[in-house]
Amino acid sequence: MPTARVSSAVMTHPVRRAQAEELCARLGLGGLALDPAPDDSPSALRTALVAWSRVAEGATHQLMIQDDVDAPADLLDLVAHCADRFPGEALAFYTNWHARNGAAARLAALAGAGWVRAVPEEFAPTLAITLPVAMAADFRRYALESGERHDDEVMAAFLRRDGRRSALLAVPTVTEHMGTSSINGHAAQGVRRAVCPAGAEDARPALYEGWVLEELDWLPYMRYGEGFVRLPGQDATPRARDHFGWREALPHTGLTEELIEDAMRAGRPGPAAREVGDLYGESFADEFWIHCLMLGRQAREAALRCAPPGATQAGTPAGERLRAAAVSTVGIAGLPPERRPDVGQAHTELLSAYAWTAIRCGESLPERDPADRR
Repeated sequence: MPTARVSSAVMTHPVRRAQAEELCARLGLGGLALDPAPDDSPSALRTALVAWSRVAEGATHQLMIQDDVDAPADLLDLVAHCADRFPGEALAFYTNWHARNGAAARLAALAGAGWVRAVPEEFAPTLAITLPVAMAADFRRYALESGERHDDEVMAAFLRRDGRRSALLAVPTVTEHMGTSSINGHAAQGVRRAVCPAGAEDARPALYEGWVLEELDWLPYMRYGEGFVRLPGQDATPRARDHFGWREALPHTGLTEELIEDAMRAGRPGPAAREVGDLYGESFADEFWIHCLMLGRQAREAALRCAPPGATQAGTPAGERLRAAAVSTVGIAGLPPERRPDVGQAHTELLSAYAWTAIRCGESLPERDPADRR
């Protein structure tokens, strides 16, 4: 039995009260945290502050979960075990498939890790997040001074202040975002789902025993159909949130355009490339394959650089299912939001198969000189 004692609250708005009550009852959560000023301008932070104040007596950790999620019935037990393992950390149990943090979690899944350190410059995923109770109290005091309405932005700023690190992201995502509506103004982002959807049975070994990818080096990600790279140490620069196209970022990767072009000629399947191009445009077919090539390269590099000796998650049936789950979302997440609703099962499978050709090609690219690894 876990020693951590987790209390919880579901943050919600009166228009979603019935939905929140059903979630609360189904998961055995502690109660609702209702928006205290529902007729005012939307503010997730306003409601989050209520949720972080609803700490039960004797609790060591507080779980805040939003009302528009699905999760396994034993979520609280799973969270308590994870809090036992990382008692002083902020732990996020959901990451969007299209964010930089989503790209980090996907790379970590391919590398065989169970957790990954969030990129500090991006919003902190707060759809399902737990904090030690002392940290939750500190966050409330910090956030009361903020004029920001997005709790995920304030959480990120709180975690990186005074040299703090960012949250740990659960690589297998046992919580799932439901629907596309957003009280807080995120509907324009379209369909938003978990980056590596997993059942609790597959997730538990990775979360309880899987290694932590702490250092990301450079990170490939996609945004609205184009490939980008987060540069090493970008969070510590004045351009922390800028988006660097993959060509511009190549000098930081150890790759060259010639190497990428050779890989495309040798490893990209022509029929699949044409089919993806017919559906979503030739530019997307190119950008997507190159992104996945870089993803495969970096996942292998991360495993070589960071996985501890004897790490067992990679190669196990559960580990392979998590890798497949992470790749199943890479195509749809890379599309512009307006294209995502049209992606059915057949097209998802096409994009996944196409992605795997690039990932495996990336995994076989020549290794970097160990002296150049950061």
